[in-house]
Amino acid sequence: MPTTRTTVRASYFSAAPCLNARALQIRPHIVHANDWQTGLIPALLQIEYRSQLRFSQTASIFTIHNLAFQGNFPRWEMELTGLDWKYFNWEQMEFWGKLSLLKTGVVFADIITTVSPTYAREIQKPEFGCGMDGVLRSRAEDLVGILNGVDTDVWNPRTDPYLPRRYDVSTVSEGKAACKEVLQSRFSLPQRRDVPLFGMVSRITDQKGFDLIIGCAEALCRLDLQMVFLGTGDYQYEAALTELARRHPEKVGVMIGFDDALAHLIEGGADSYLMPSRYEPCGLNQMYSQLYGTVPVVRAVGGLADTVIDATPENIQANRANGFSFDEYTADACMTECAPRWPLSATRSFGTN
Repeated sequence: MPTTRTTVRASYFSAAPCLNARALQIRPHIVHANDWQTGLIPALLQIEYRSQLRFSQTASIFTIHNLAFQGNFPRWEMELTGLDWKYFNWEQMEFWGKLSLLKTGVVFADIITTVSPTYAREIQKPEFGCGMDGVLRSRAEDLVGILNGVDTDVWNPRTDPYLPRRYDVSTVSEGKAACKEVLQSRFSLPQRRDVPLFGMVSRITDQKGFDLIIGCAEALCRLDLQMVFLGTGDYQYEAALTELARRHPEKVGVMIGFDDALAHLIEGGADSYLMPSRYEPCGLNQMYSQLYGTVPVVRAVGGLADTVIDATPENIQANRANGFSFDEYTADACMTECAPRWPLSATRSFGTN
């Protein structure tokens, strides 16, 4: 649970924009707050500042990037917000006996946004609502999902300085083959062009589907494929991946840590990208992968459902397909999509944007 020091920091941080606007004689049209760390801002605007001429026309937008991170504090820390205790009630700032800064932002903001249309709908349901689905349903008319974008100055195979060979849509096969060779070497895997190579750069947590990956890993390792993983997270999954690589050094490579250059190389050198998330507000790596001609394999939730069109025969025929997706959150469903049941050449058919 966050500490009193965290509550004080969040309270001061939220008060600062309003105080600075007043000191600098600014009349803001919109104040955009993000996540629980700034959840007090919409409340301060509505309760303390809206009556002042300078803020009388100021609207607030509150963006939720991941509903699971809520900023829930012991009830007595309401005192640290500077707001009247009367607002500590089930309709406003109280959440199951605790002070919730995320709920505060949701309740008091004029407009609420999140990072994909599907996630905006999902968080109004108990399965993905993290206990706040009722609050969000009550604000449904003011809740909108806006899909994240990617920085194509940073993620672009035509200009990427981390790739041993850059490429575009006309040179994708040659470029990716060169990157794949270097990637396999980096993880001490056999350098084979014909073997499907799956990559994953991620926080190593339940949210990202590592329980599914570990659940079907041994079965996958009986197939003719390779997998590389980069990231940090829960020790149980770090240890399981490390042990998997020890048992199957010719099929699995693991790097526990953060390495931006290696992350770019994985996107460039892998044939497919794994993203079987339990939930995913938006996700960026599936979009990086599409730019790099690396076919994403995802679970159809949140922003993954909004950005990945499954490679069914109909979608391929209509030239709409840009990845593989599955619905059930099971190791068997993940296994079915990861198994190399399509020719390796199919991973080139979607092209590189």
